[in-house]
Amino acid sequence: MNSAAQKYWDSFWENKGQEKPTSVSAWKFGADPDHLAQLVIDGVKTATCSGLIFYETENEPLPSVGDYSIILNSKDVPLAIIQTTEVQIMPMIEVPEDFAVAEGEGDRSYRYWKEAHIKFFTEELSKLDLEWSEDMLLVCERFRLVDVKS
Repeated sequence: MNSAAQKYWDSFWENKGQEKPTSVSAWKFGADPDHLAQLVIDGVKTATCSGLIFYETENEPLPSVGDYSIILNSKDVPLAIIQTTEVQIMPMIEVPEDFAVAEGEGDRSYRYWKEAHIKFFTEELSKLDLEWSEDMLLVCERFRLVDVKS
């Protein structure tokens, strides 16, 4: 976590009258960090997903219910805090329409979600010399907006 994110996190918990959670990470959304962060702030985006393979190859822990995340923009500036409310691992082909809509992207249709994610995952997997398949396991995460940095 960079110093700006740490300062935001500390400031957020300063006057809460409760112990600051230790489980927090800071990250930006993949394809278009600024636009996707704004969708979160606007209340449109309440879910995100990533390939399980990326967690494994980067040795990153999977998200858990209750985890906090600081959302960064493309310049690593903290914009908001979210809290994970649900995590499911499933093949891409089994991702339900309501989850695709909760991702809040494009025209918010399942068709748009699927096409955009196939394109994104195909590009990212090619960097690992891997190919996309419809049974690729996704880590599907729902979250709630906790705070927007003023």
